[in-house]
Amino acid sequence: MISAVILAGGAGTRLWPLSRSAHPKQFLSLLSQETMLQATVERLSGLDIHSSVTICNEEHRFFVAEQLRDIGKLGQIILEPKGRNTAPAIALAALLSKDDPLLLILSADHVIQDEAAFSRSVSAAIPLAESGKLVTFGVSPTGPLTGYGYIKRGEKQGLGYCVDRFVEKPSAEVALEYLNSGKYFWNSGMFLFRASRYLEELKKYRPDILEICELSILAAEVDLDFIRVDREIFESCPSESVDYAVMEHTSDGVVVPIDAGWNDIGSWSSLWEASSKDSKGNAVIGDVILHNSNNSYVRTDGKLVAVIGVEDLVIVSTKDVLMVAHKNSVQDVKVIVEHLKGASRSEGKIHREVYRPWGKYDSIDSGDRYQVKRITVRPGAKLSVQKHYHRAEHWVVVSGIAKVTNGEKTFLLSENESTYIPLGTVHALENPGEISLELIEIQSGDYLGEDDIVRFEDIYGRVSDQIK
Repeated sequence: MISAVILAGGAGTRLWPLSRSAHPKQFLSLLSQETMLQATVERLSGLDIHSSVTICNEEHRFFVAEQLRDIGKLGQIILEPKGRNTAPAIALAALLSKDDPLLLILSADHVIQDEAAFSRSVSAAIPLAESGKLVTFGVSPTGPLTGYGYIKRGEKQGLGYCVDRFVEKPSAEVALEYLNSGKYFWNSGMFLFRASRYLEELKKYRPDILEICELSILAAEVDLDFIRVDREIFESCPSESVDYAVMEHTSDGVVVPIDAGWNDIGSWSSLWEASSKDSKGNAVIGDVILHNSNNSYVRTDGKLVAVIGVEDLVIVSTKDVLMVAHKNSVQDVKVIVEHLKGASRSEGKIHREVYRPWGKYDSIDSGDRYQVKRITVRPGAKLSVQKHYHRAEHWVVVSGIAKVTNGEKTFLLSENESTYIPLGTVHALENPGEISLELIEIQSGDYLGEDDIVRFEDIYGRVSDQIK
């Protein structure tokens, strides 16, 4: 019996400005219409998976719930109040599992191009995991890349090899030696082992992590589709990867080869490598015109982008940011993100277009004492019953039907109709129709931050959250 454990807690800032901490890459559609999370879950269809659990940051819980519900595979969702790396996350899943299944550990933001080969490698690892081995999957290196950790194989063990040792990201010279030796794999970050065996090894090597995870689970609460572990307890847990905590120490580590077109999409250059390209090596997404340009990745979410006479560039245009980088320098994206963070600029964390469980909003204009948003509410969805201390709002319906609560009155608004909500007035917005509701919201006041909100009721259980 196999239970899939999907790790969806990463921040994904290496793909900024498309991926940001409030909307990281695992929830984006980068290579197909599916998001990376959805593609990860869908590729399990070739295996006999008994159940699945997704572990994510509390901030991203509605991305996970809605995206998995859209493909009919919701499963169990565990919320981490704060990311503590993979060792504690896997411990939570193991502690909550029933009947001691094999745990197939997968990252939500990896690409597998050959799903049949993926299924064959997992199937080959099952007898090893059932015998008590802790299996990791190693990717045969295609070049002396320095962006991955490596695993040196030892003696043959079934359809795999004993793990001789794990190696940190090497220099180019050392990576070439590893490649030429034929004894090393890239560390894919995917694992298969029995839940009880992982907990045994974690108790042996990192009992402090196991103890805190056990206490967090004992104090956990069920909230809608989510399991919330205790915040205060879990935040005291050390942050550690499963490699450092267990896999580098256990004597039962085994590596099984996997040659399935794996890519961790860890940078813009790796996304270019995994993307479909034209005859000149260009990967193009959106409204782009190219002339005399080669081997570049160009993506736009809206405006026309014209590219002339360039080579080996990454050009990404979102609604609020334009980034241009050479493919050899994309690792320095993190420098820009840190600069934005240090300057307290919102572009490092959120997009201009922000997704919520009820739909989304786009901050299309702002100035001194005013802000304009385009709000989209999904059919049947409802914003929280709320009020603001520092701003008034004016709603104008563009399309669809709005059910509005404005103080003591509740009424319907249709296209080209509007309402004014004075400062301090309790109000709510709902879409009772069968098509999306689109409206323009004009805010005015001395403070227009998203934390100016008092929430009274919310169908998504966000009464304690300071978000709309």
